Amino acid sequence: MDRPAALPPSLPPSLRAPLGFIAVLAALVVVTLGVLYAGHGRSGSVDRWFIQPTDDSVRPPWRGLALATDFLAEPAGAAMLLVLAVTGCLLLRRPRAAVLVVAGVVVTVGATTLVKPLVGRTIHGDGNLSYPSGHTAFLTALALMVALLAAGRLGLGRAAGMLLVLGAALVTGAAMGWAQVSLGAHYPTDVLGGWCTALAVVPAIAWLVDLAADALRRKRR
Repeated sequence: MDRPAALPPSLPPSLRAPLGFIAVLAALVVVTLGVLYAGHGRSGSVDRWFIQPTDDSVRPPWRGLALATDFLAEPAGAAMLLVLAVTGCLLLRRPRAAVLVVAGVVVTVGATTLVKPLVGRTIHGDGNLSYPSGHTAFLTALALMVALLAAGRLGLGRAAGMLLVLGAALVTGAAMGWAQVSLGAHYPTDVLGGWCTALAVVPAIAWLVDLAADALRRKRR
């Protein structure tokens, strides 16, 4: 019997160690900020370095850009991006990457949804849980996973691969973070928490996807 062909990993081997280290640091940041702002309903001193987050400060024409960016993580926009990403992975014959995109989004969004009531930080009233930012976590996670696919397909080494992956995370996280803070939906530290949630979750899920796929391949031999 022919052995099943090995599929490209969703987490390039050269990036496993550095991204694993970053994931641990990111998780520590999420926990630390969660403890610091648990039960708070106001901006902290770090937040006030940037802007008074309770003010809807963005004005035309930038308001339109902020709303368009925000839409990308709303249900309709997020579903559209998810379908495009999965379709792209399948067209490129990267089924592991497709699985990673779905699992990574589900776990990242699930993590922010779980952490919010545990921390209990609010903005604009008791019913608006704000930490961490789910919008920022979603878009950052998706960018991370697409960048991992690109790094593997291009055969990038550790330095170039990390530059691509972290650059994609920084650009998308900053863009969505700006939109959320400018629209008064989140505090800056909520955005940082969402960004770090994606950095903590995606490498772990990518490693688990590869682990499960490799185990299944060995079983089929």
